[in-house]
Amino acid sequence: MQTVIEIIGWVGSILIVWSLTQARVLRFRWMNFAGSVIATAYNVLFEIWPFAAMNGAIVIINAYWLTRLYRERHDTDVYKVLAVGPEDPFLQHVLATHAQDIAAHQPSFAARAMSQDGRRATFLITRGDEAVGVVAVRNEGAGTGLVELDWVKPRFRDFTPGEFVYRDSGALKQAGFRRVEIDTHEALDREYLRRMGFQTRGTRWVREL
Repeated sequence: MQTVIEIIGWVGSILIVWSLTQARVLRFRWMNFAGSVIATAYNVLFEIWPFAAMNGAIVIINAYWLTRLYRERHDTDVYKVLAVGPEDPFLQHVLATHAQDIAAHQPSFAARAMSQDGRRATFLITRGDEAVGVVAVRNEGAGTGLVELDWVKPRFRDFTPGEFVYRDSGALKQAGFRRVEIDTHEALDREYLRRMGFQTRGTRWVREL
């Protein structure tokens, strides 16, 4: 029995350490929460009160942040969509800084071509003063826009902040679009597109605004 308890204690410790390697905020909080719950129970069982108190405090802190993160994930007062020009220096800085990650998820997107083409509308998704995502839409005429980039920082990928561009569609309508489309490709997150209100039409996903 004691061996089983010790294994459980090790699992808690491993989860806490492993959580520190996670880039995604939500994944980090859940793993740290689970590990600290196990560690608290383990230390209480063996009456190691200083560590029980420390881990108990960590449980409370993680519970607070998990509650706040879930409460804010769809909050338009927390996430904002800013329409910026394709050549905006800060936008170009964000794209250059995360070029490798963007290329891994949407290799067909070219930031340099975007900055030289006035037919694209670009939107920064922000949380406070931090840019967390970019959506770039190419104007194909007749009120139709082709989404060429829908990218979010790894830290915020569990929250799908791209929804703030599509859900209310205010920014897209103000840019002159009545419909947005996305080409089908292997890496496409179809479940995400369905949640955003897109439907399949031929080789593209379409959302009427």
